Amino acid sequence: MAELTVTHTYAAVPERVFDAWLDPAIAGRFLFATPTGEMIRAEVDARVGGAFTFVDRRPDMGDVLHTGEYLEIDRPRRLAFTFGVPQFDPGFTKVVVEIVPTSAGGSTLTLTQSDVPDQWADGSKDGWGKILSALEGVVTI
Repeated sequence: MAELTVTHTYAAVPERVFDAWLDPAIAGRFLFATPTGEMIRAEVDARVGGAFTFVDRRPDMGDVLHTGEYLEIDRPRRLAFTFGVPQFDPGFTKVVVEIVPTSAGGSTLTLTQSDVPDQWADGSKDGWGKILSALEGVVTI
C-alpha cells in the first residue's frame, strides 16, 4: 500500500477553498469531474458519518461512482474522509485535506491519501493533481 501527497496554493481564503469540498453544486464542478465526462450526480451529507456520492458519466467508461464517508470536518482547516471507486476496487482509502492560510491572503491545500493499492498510486496522484488544479477554477473570483 502507498501513501501519496499533493499540494496546491490558491489565491482564495481557506474558508472558500474548504467550503467548495462540501457544497455539491461547487464540488460537482471539480471533484472527480473529467473534461470529457458529465457529472450526473453530486450528493454531499456534510457531517461526520455522512456520505458523499459523485457519478461522472464518461464516454469511454460509462458511469463512474466515487463514494466515501466523512471522518472529520474542521472548517476551514481539515477534512478527512474515506474514498472508494467500487467499479475499480472494492476497498476504501483515507484522504486528509489540510488547508493553511498564506501570508498573501490565500491558502495552501495539502491532500494526503493513504492505503492506496500500489497499482493505483501513480494514477491517483495524477488524478488528485488534476482535481486540485480544477478546484482553482471554482474558488478564484
